[in-house]
Order: sequence, then C-alpha cells, then structure tokens
Amino acid sequence: MAAIQPKTSGAFIAASWVALLAGAVAYLTGLFNANMQLNEKGYYFTVLLYGLFSAVSLQKSVRDQLEGIPVTRIYYSICWFSVVIAISLLGIGLWNATLQQSEKGFYAMAFLLSLFGAVAVQKNTRDAAAADGPHTRPL
Repeated sequence: MAAIQPKTSGAFIAASWVALLAGAVAYLTGLFNANMQLNEKGYYFTVLLYGLFSAVSLQKSVRDQLEGIPVTRIYYSICWFSVVIAISLLGIGLWNATLQQSEKGFYAMAFLLSLFGAVAVQKNTRDAAAADGPHTRPL
C-alpha cells in the first residue's frame, strides 16, 4: 500500500515562490543597473539561467532516486557537476570582477536565493502532483 502524500502548506508554497522571484528579480535588477559591459552582463545572466536549470534538474534526479524511479549514474553525476560548475562560474566571475565587495556579496546571495527558490518550487510542484493521486504523473 502506498503512503499518503501530505499536501504542502500554502505558506511554504508562497515562501518558495517569493524566494525564487526575490532572488531572480534582485539579481536581474542589479545586473540591469550595473555599470559593466554588455558581455559581462550576458555572462552573469547566462550563469543564472544555467544555475537555475541545473538546480532543478538535480532536485528532480534526487527525488526520482528516492521514489525508486531509475536515474542513470552519469545523469545524476552530470546534475551535481552542473550545480558545482554554475556556482563556481559565478564565484570566479565575481572574484575577478571590478565590483565593490558589497556588490559581489549581493550577487552571490541573490544567486543562491534563486537556486534555493527554484529547488523548493520544483519540490512543491512535484508534491502537489503526487498529492493529487496516482493518476497524475509527477514533474
């Protein structure tokens, strides 16, 4: 007999979306207003998108494994590698950037908040699908 999946609280769902949106909007607003060349802005924008995608992909593969859905070792490894690379690319970019320390900290925190929010939103989406019953396929 399958375990009953409790429904995620509305407060946690809202907090997850707020974390994702606050992190991404703050990061992008800072990037838009930054005094840097367009190629630098493109680099930081691409790192954000890559980080969000890799974090969601990692969350999905971890959850698949926990639920007994087969995940190949190579895909699981690539997901972890991608998250580490995305965070490293941001760190290396900020280390070498000619920004004030407070700006570097702002970008790092907004980036990490965005990744956390993306993982939490993915988890909530999957939990909601599982709570709806076995007729729906988890995301």
